[in-house]
Amino acid sequence: MSTMVAPSLLAADFLNLEKDVEMLNRSEADWIHLDIMDGVFVPNISFGFPIISLLKKVTNKPMDAHLMIVEPDKFIDEIAATGATYMNVHYEACTHLHRVVQEIRKKGMKPAVTLNPHTPVFLLEDILSDLDMVLLMSVNPGFGGQRFIEHSLRKVDQLKKMILKQHTSTLIEVDGGVNLETGRRLVDAGADVLVAGSFVFSSENPEDTIRMLRAL
Repeated sequence: MSTMVAPSLLAADFLNLEKDVEMLNRSEADWIHLDIMDGVFVPNISFGFPIISLLKKVTNKPMDAHLMIVEPDKFIDEIAATGATYMNVHYEACTHLHRVVQEIRKKGMKPAVTLNPHTPVFLLEDILSDLDMVLLMSVNPGFGGQRFIEHSLRKVDQLKKMILKQHTSTLIEVDGGVNLETGRRLVDAGADVLVAGSFVFSSENPEDTIRMLRAL
């Protein structure tokens, strides 16, 4: 199976967003990754539900909504209404994580949990079988274009071993500092999905870049 690629819309040209979405539609991208920030959980603000709802009308790609916000459980209905396939919440933002995961699935979405760089993967051991995906941040969340954190490779390897031990089909997604070099190492360590923002949208030919990432 080829590596799945989810370009992050955070790095797109928001003055020409429809053009960039049309490019993603033509491309071999598997999903569109949506970074939703509140300026509280992370030190930045991005875009919200109105933008995502409009995307549903112009894209034929599944949407992966990554909520970098406090109390993401308050917005499960809103995310479901946008047509997102995955709802990705941070372990660090959910006091009652199992309940949040149950509610996400109840609304017809695939639940995913994100870990910040400092959060160890073993904390997901008791909920791993309930998750469709785990997103490992390989940079500190909030801004694109950051340097890849090397110990993310060890975390991918540890998480893959947990998944195999529990015989689950949970996907491993990685976001931050992804390029052809780090992407190759992440896939070798066990990653299934690569999120790439700046590397895709700043390249001379984004469609070719996506194709090369999928070939890793």
